[in-house]
Amino acid sequence: MATPRRRLVQEAASRGKYAPLYRHLSARTGSRWRASFAEVEQILDFVLPDSARLYRPWWSNPKRDGGHSHALAWQAAGWKTSDVDLDAETLTFERVGSEQAAPDMPNMRKPFDLDEFWPAISGGSWPKGFTVSREQIYDGNGRLTGGPQDDARDGS
Repeated sequence: MATPRRRLVQEAASRGKYAPLYRHLSARTGSRWRASFAEVEQILDFVLPDSARLYRPWWSNPKRDGGHSHALAWQAAGWKTSDVDLDAETLTFERVGSEQAAPDMPNMRKPFDLDEFWPAISGGSWPKGFTVSREQIYDGNGRLTGGPQDDARDGS
């Protein structure tokens, strides 16, 4: 069962600029896909930014402190990047956990663990006696609560 945070990440990945890549990778079978930048652009239906061709870190798999929307697309779909060749403009997408999959179960994959890629970090100390829970911040649909729109509904 997906955690509320994981569902929010998947929803964000499915709506963002890189959503076509998220959908493509989510639907793929197998554990590896060797792709050219041109193939990725064809899926996205737009040209990758220059930084994707100039800087290898653009293709990195961030594990802490969040990441960019393009990395979110493949990570939320359960994939990571490897073997990035900027000169040949190719890379490999590998299903996360595929190296542990049994040989007779090639499509088995480890579920995406949001805390593994974007762990919660301390934002510093809170005022004494202050408490807050996820339920107080987000409603059942993962939307932020307590903003001006809620004040207007309450008549305050």
